[in-house]
Amino acid sequence: MSRYVTRQRKALLTWLRARPDELFTAQEIAEAMRAEKISLSAVYRNLSDLEAEGQVRRSARGGEREIRYQFMAAERCQGCLHLCCTRCGRTFHMDSAGAAALSEVVERSEHFTLNRAETVLYGLCGVCREGDTI
Repeated sequence: MSRYVTRQRKALLTWLRARPDELFTAQEIAEAMRAEKISLSAVYRNLSDLEAEGQVRRSARGGEREIRYQFMAAERCQGCLHLCCTRCGRTFHMDSAGAAALSEVVERSEHFTLNRAETVLYGLCGVCREGDTI
């Protein structure tokens, strides 16, 4: 089904495409796009549509109620395992060799096939982990 693409949707997609490794709340997106005159309700509406289309993923950090959104339709996101830091919220792509090795171990030991596009591993990134040791 063809979808009418509004000015707000185009602007939101452009903004999200420039930040595929980051997670944002709808409020943060609306504030960042204030100059584009995109309302919070338009952000929510478009994020909902983009999620239904598989272009955006919703997630919540441990212990938080706020929902964060990440653009997943970027070419470099396709088939990647994502690593999400529970402290700073940054999301990284696991290198393909590591993702393949992990997927293979899970397949062999658990007889379970990972859906790489939907799999997110949570923990601490190197920067946040180093902050713990100082």
